[in-house]
Amino acid sequence: MTFALSVHRTTTTDPLARPLLDELAYEYTTRYGSAHDLHHYPAAEFAPPHGAFLLLLERGRPVAGGAFRRYDDRTAELKRIWTHSAHRRRGLARRVLTVLEREAADRGYSRIYLTTGPRQPEAKGLYLASGYRPLFDVSADPESIGPLPFEKSLENPKP
Repeated sequence: MTFALSVHRTTTTDPLARPLLDELAYEYTTRYGSAHDLHHYPAAEFAPPHGAFLLLLERGRPVAGGAFRRYDDRTAELKRIWTHSAHRRRGLARRVLTVLEREAADRGYSRIYLTTGPRQPEAKGLYLASGYRPLFDVSADPESIGPLPFEKSLENPKP
């Protein structure tokens, strides 16, 4: 059974975010041996007016989330796109991307930039299927590249 989802705009320090961020840290540690990236940026970078952090809630519980921060004057950088392991394969990450892209455009950004890890083929697939342009050779072994960068132009950014 599927329940209605709501978008909850919040901060990375919100207790509602903790289960998702903890699971993301576990996943990074399992795949890469470290969750360094989760602690690299202060929470303020994901706060308005230049950033955003949101959760998708189902029956009041977080099932997916993501954030962006200012990368440069025209570019928002996506970070922490995540779906709880019990809720995958439902299109939730794509919904998070859609909401973040719209919010970034509403804040005047005309471009999105992101990186994902070479051991996250599902993320690579999501970004390719969502219209992101790879800034790397997609035929190369991802392990030989390191972080996989992508970009996407946003339509109708507000001036």
